[in-house]
Amino acid sequence: MTGRIAQRLAQLGITLPTPAAPGGSYVPFVTVGDIVYLAGQVARSDGKMQYVGKVGRELTVEQGQAAARICALNLLAQLEVACEGDLDRVVRCVRLNGYVSCGAEFTEQPRVIDGASNLIVDVFGESGKHARTAVGVASLPRDSATEVEAIFMRSR
Repeated sequence: MTGRIAQRLAQLGITLPTPAAPGGSYVPFVTVGDIVYLAGQVARSDGKMQYVGKVGRELTVEQGQAAARICALNLLAQLEVACEGDLDRVVRCVRLNGYVSCGAEFTEQPRVIDGASNLIVDVFGESGKHARTAVGVASLPRDSATEVEAIFMRSR
């Protein structure tokens, strides 16, 4: 990959991870026309979970943001495959849905998922701005602190 987005990733010091194989009976993405629906990605890096536990209990908001950022990196790795190696085909990020493992008393889910949102905007600029949902949940796969899914539009 040598385009505009590859240069932006290099400027940000980002190397995308190897896309993970699905952890269940699903595919990592589905394309319908120009829309790419990406399956939820957890805070897994280098083959292991990086942030486990509940944000607001075992983990700080800042650690939750770091976990969400890893989720976004994993989304970009899958998106690169969906775009046949060319992230310059991304027209815009349409929507992110972010899930934060936390207790009922925790209310800072939007701040946590900013870790993913900020990365997407840093990489894609104006076309990275998206609609979003950030919710708290009782648990996530493999005790991940966060999980993020996304919808992108790409050119054909």
